[in-house]
Amino acid sequence: MTEPMQRHDFAFMVVGGPTVAVDVAGLRLVVDPTFDPPTDYGALRKTRGPAVDAQALADVDVVLVSHADHADNLDVSGRAFALAAPRLLTNPGSARRLGAGAEGLAPWQSVVVGDGATITAVPAQHGPADGEVDAAGHVNCEVTGFVIQAAGSTIYCTGDNASLELIARVRERFGSIDHAVLNAGRATVPGKFAGRPLSLSAERASAAAQVLGARHVVVAHQTGWEHFTDGPGATLRAFRDAGILDRLDRTPEGEWSLG
Repeated sequence: MTEPMQRHDFAFMVVGGPTVAVDVAGLRLVVDPTFDPPTDYGALRKTRGPAVDAQALADVDVVLVSHADHADNLDVSGRAFALAAPRLLTNPGSARRLGAGAEGLAPWQSVVVGDGATITAVPAQHGPADGEVDAAGHVNCEVTGFVIQAAGSTIYCTGDNASLELIARVRERFGSIDHAVLNAGRATVPGKFAGRPLSLSAERASAAAQVLGARHVVVAHQTGWEHFTDGPGATLRAFRDAGILDRLDRTPEGEWSLG
């Protein structure tokens, strides 16, 4: 049986796909857990498994789920992992979908976890601004991002958000962001919005980093799935072209970065 990975005072690890582990203020948080092996889900196809298995992070304190509607953000194993966690935070619609134990946070709603860490749900838009909305008024589906304030730092996890306007609103609300975890990859599905991006492209991720004023940027959601069209190479070029390559965390998946 795999032993839980050593905890750190402050560290980030990209597990694969959108999944990121964050150690901060004595807590272990996991964002958008996806632990299935390569799998064809029909509309989406996973091409690579996680860099570490679920048991390595089984001592998680809080799981943050941006949305429970799509397998690339919460696959079968990831759902089981999330529901087994001591605390599971997501958006209200996903909380209803996940059932007992899931806490739904409305945009700008905050909760305190652990020894004084504050987690705030922030708006996200899973597609273009003019995209067709569902019955609840959401583009594609209801999605949330999260801002974590702990240990004197502010961490912003965008979730599957394609809107720079909403990213600017987060900056206005919280001021400069110390650490940004950006879901990029330029996710596209041919049958949705004429193939336009559902998440940040590499170029828009570099623009988001500048809007946020973030000194440290972790880019996730760019590997392991067939519909991610901007990979790490595109991200590196975009940050280099923008003159902010020094902000981009290039730690390999499955390894801890001390931020």
